[in-house]
Amino acid sequence: MMMELQHQRLMVLAGQLQLESLISAAPALSQQAVDQEWSYMDFLEHLLHEEKLARHQRKQAMYTRMAAFPAVKTFEEYDFTFATGAPQKQLQSLRSLSFIERNENIVL
Repeated sequence: MMMELQHQRLMVLAGQLQLESLISAAPALSQQAVDQEWSYMDFLEHLLHEEKLARHQRKQAMYTRMAAFPAVKTFEEYDFTFATGAPQKQLQSLRSLSFIERNENIVL
């Protein structure tokens, strides 16, 4: 009973701090922390990491919606069998963005 009250208070506080992903991740992570004997700091680190990942994903989704792309395309979905202009190795190299570090321009 006491643990349940504490859990409810923590979830209310997380909601007030707008840590929405922490609320959904906490039950599974708390069980994992018990099973793997995490320290309090390890548990907190995992919770905050989950919150950070979820915020990044939400932000990325929001920016994609705001950009109003007709379709979202990724390198993972790209079919290299139809790429006639540039070889796969060159496209993979461009994907790494290493040309930026080398201060190079690219023209395909």
